[in-house]
Amino acid sequence: MAQKIFMILLILVIVIGGGFYAYKELMPTTEEAALGEVYATKEVVKGDISVGVEVVGSLNPSNSGGIRAPGDRYDASSVTYTIEEFFVEEGDEVTKGQPLIKLYSSDLLDKIELKREDYETKRETLAEKSQMPVEQIERLNPTRGLTITSPLGGMVTELDVTDGEEIGAGKTIARIVDNSKYIVKAKLTELEYQKVKEGQKVVLRFPYFDGQYEGVITNINNNRILNVPDSSGSDEFAKGFVYIATIEGENMGLIQREMEVRVGLRDENDSMIIHSFSNTAVVDRFIKEEKVVSTMEGIITNIHVDDMAVVKEGEPVVTMAGTDIQDKLEDDVEEIRELKLELMDLESNLSDLIITAPMNGIVAALRSEIGDEVSSREYIGSLYTVDDMQMWSQVDDIDVVYVQQGAPVKVTVDAVQGETFNGEVTAVETMGSQVNGISKFGVVIKVEGGAKIRPGMQGRAFIDGGSAEDVLLVPIEAIFEEEGKSMVEILNADGTTKVVPVQLGLMNDRIAEVKSGVEEGELVITGSSADLLPSQHITNEGGLLPEKPSDNSGGE
Repeated sequence: MAQKIFMILLILVIVIGGGFYAYKELMPTTEEAALGEVYATKEVVKGDISVGVEVVGSLNPSNSGGIRAPGDRYDASSVTYTIEEFFVEEGDEVTKGQPLIKLYSSDLLDKIELKREDYETKRETLAEKSQMPVEQIERLNPTRGLTITSPLGGMVTELDVTDGEEIGAGKTIARIVDNSKYIVKAKLTELEYQKVKEGQKVVLRFPYFDGQYEGVITNINNNRILNVPDSSGSDEFAKGFVYIATIEGENMGLIQREMEVRVGLRDENDSMIIHSFSNTAVVDRFIKEEKVVSTMEGIITNIHVDDMAVVKEGEPVVTMAGTDIQDKLEDDVEEIRELKLELMDLESNLSDLIITAPMNGIVAALRSEIGDEVSSREYIGSLYTVDDMQMWSQVDDIDVVYVQQGAPVKVTVDAVQGETFNGEVTAVETMGSQVNGISKFGVVIKVEGGAKIRPGMQGRAFIDGGSAEDVLLVPIEAIFEEEGKSMVEILNADGTTKVVPVQLGLMNDRIAEVKSGVEEGELVITGSSADLLPSQHITNEGGLLPEKPSDNSGGE
């Protein structure tokens, strides 16, 4: 029985004690009751504010370049090279134009030689066809037709075309002879053959005009031939065998081809003719004599000379025209020009056997070794620039409003302590994407790098979202929204409060710029005792109780 009474008393003690503790905790203290509702405030002040967004991301080169063999890989004349020497290694810093690799190519040398031979052959062929100097052939104007020029200086003979005549290829238009020296073919009897020798002087007499002319035997054919009399029957000794002697003489301007001539020998003193050859000789030809031949089918549009006229080497003889001629000349000239360009391109490759850096940067990779063969434009390695890097990151839909294209950026790199690199926002995505349920917007940052930075390094960037100086500032915790408007609550001097709308400007995680709605010196409420739970008490440590009034305290 006593045990039951003890248990009942224990329960009563616990209930009464618990009720008293709850009363003490839930009821305000005398000090709190005397104060009423207590507010935490901050004064509206003027100052400076800056906002921005911090992002992280990997650094990558914004510009890179390939180290390639010279030439055109799609050209039919693609060249094979052999790597002879490397001047750099992977990771080396290089400048634009710096030698990187030395190549060798016997294949290129062979191709250049073949291309040069083809080019020269085509030039010489067209020069011969148009009778123009080889060095001028590429200036040939096809629209002017084909002007055939004299192959040598001399007299025009046998001019055999008329203006407007259509002629075919291979037609002999005229002969050009240098008649300063002529050739006589003389038939010698056996006795006469015994009396003459090469280099011996003879006397030449022409029945057409008076006087004697001197000639020199330049050749004697030691093989006899059967004497065939000419159609005039002038040979006195038509029967038997004769020897042919070639005699060269100086033309005084009167002698023509196929003229008859008598040949005689002088005595030892060269004073008189002691023997005249039995057979009459003829002027066979002149020492220099060439045909003017049409090289194409066409129409004679202009005859520049007369028969028997004296012309200089290269002087126009006739001009031919026609669609076929113009088309053919255009094709020939174009082919020669293309061959010249191809030859120049190959020769430029010869000068490019030392591969140089296309830009400032770092050697990222070398894919070949000494002795390896590479083709035209094949990649041998690569470079990347560190002067101009890129960083890609993402910001959420709240921070993206502070990120503008062109905004300045400060970048630090974890691997390069103590240095800050300048940057700039070059692109901001206009449409976000969902990442773990949060809208994210991509941001591209251009970074002014340096030799210490390498692709793949982690960077931290602060994107400048703007700043303002000498503006009204309030703490961020004083701002709340009501009916879609930004509001603050102001504590009046008489202890009353009022809620006012404000127009906000820049805002960071601590303070916000207020463009209108409050004045400097006003107190904005950042918290009150009404915000406390019933079990919480107001203490000076909590920052809600006002400090003891003092002169010029501001009375927060």
